[in-house]
Amino acid sequence: MFDELSQKLDSALGKLRQRGVLNESMVKEGLREVRRVLLEADVNYRVTREFLKRVEEKALGEEVLKSVSPGQQIVKIVHDELAELLGEGRPTMAWASSPPTVVLVVGLQGSGKTTTVAKLARRFLREGREPMLAACDLVRPAAVEQLTTLANRIEVPIHAGPTGGDPVAAAREALEEARRENRAVLIVDTAGRLQIDEPLMNELGRIRDAVRPDEILFVADAMTGQEAVRIAQGFDEALGVTGIILTKMDGDARGGAALSIRSVVGKPIKFIGVGEGVDDLDAADPQRLAGRILQQGDVVGLVERAQRAVDEDASAQLEEKMMGKGKFTLEDFLVAMRQVQKMGPLEQLVKLIPGLGKKLPIGNIDPKRMKHTEAIILSMTPDERRRPEIINRSRRVRIARGSGRSVAEVNRLLKQFKEMKKMMKKMKGMRGGMPGLMPR
Repeated sequence: MFDELSQKLDSALGKLRQRGVLNESMVKEGLREVRRVLLEADVNYRVTREFLKRVEEKALGEEVLKSVSPGQQIVKIVHDELAELLGEGRPTMAWASSPPTVVLVVGLQGSGKTTTVAKLARRFLREGREPMLAACDLVRPAAVEQLTTLANRIEVPIHAGPTGGDPVAAAREALEEARRENRAVLIVDTAGRLQIDEPLMNELGRIRDAVRPDEILFVADAMTGQEAVRIAQGFDEALGVTGIILTKMDGDARGGAALSIRSVVGKPIKFIGVGEGVDDLDAADPQRLAGRILQQGDVVGLVERAQRAVDEDASAQLEEKMMGKGKFTLEDFLVAMRQVQKMGPLEQLVKLIPGLGKKLPIGNIDPKRMKHTEAIILSMTPDERRRPEIINRSRRVRIARGSGRSVAEVNRLLKQFKEMKKMMKKMKGMRGGMPGLMPR
């Protein structure tokens, strides 16, 4: 997310950050570079101009130029203004006073709308709200089947109208069913087109009037840049959009849509799609997004991923073994590694750790390395995984052949595992206190 924009902004601000003293001409020169970076990222020209005007006014203040670290102060100003650009505080959902809360999801065809409906349901389910889906895209071939498959995967009920049927009637029937079953949320998937047209807007308007939604969320494809902003304006004028969901932010999006859409349309970005899985929908917290753009990490995002992916019972058992209450084996190491993999691609996780993204350039991270390690461990016998000290040369050759890796890689893994166990013993000693200094 924001990879290219982040790197270029960091380079532009780095020149200011490294200077011990700044004057007005230096600041203006640095901000001209920031302007170029934002325009290359396809940020709206008017949004860029107003953003830089606010930054410059604050950056040229006497308290900044005379501070001990003026460069760092300017970076903070840019961070705060980016957060302001993305929204004012963390957006919240408008929940109905009596269930169900109706969420109408709209957007063009190909924006990832149907998948986003399932992601929303999954998110609400994790929050303890019981959702139900309404398949009202009765025109696009296989649209109902796609949503039904996703609903079954996340174990959420769905009401689907017949292909070619009346989507307004289907939406109304879904609302009645959601009320009967006392569902907390009804998420309505609607038809899209390749472009905005009058029949589409008329149909969506009739569905809106039939179910009277509490939220109308527009799904925008971030990879379409400023076109997504223009389309969002069209949907808002016709339907009265209450929030925006940006999809495909894990792809090659340059970031311009994310930084422009809220200012131009005047509606908050509520969620961001960061992957293809049903769990890959993040809340759009402006402060955290600004931190990611400036390569400052996102610890809260990392913790949220861990909470979604990690098995608490398995984690507790691993912690006991790692702290010396049991024998930590290669089988345990494999379990731990798989838990990390569930949290998402390694290159994404690195970006969430403050400071680590710069020290470990993404190009140096090989996502296949963990798969190779897994193949090596799975090529061992159960006894070898529990007692790696019995793995002699002939066993190493057999393991290498079975995993399709080299003997050198097998040796490297065994050496790293041995070193890790030594480190865990030291950690256990530190937890136990230092003799003579800590009370026994």
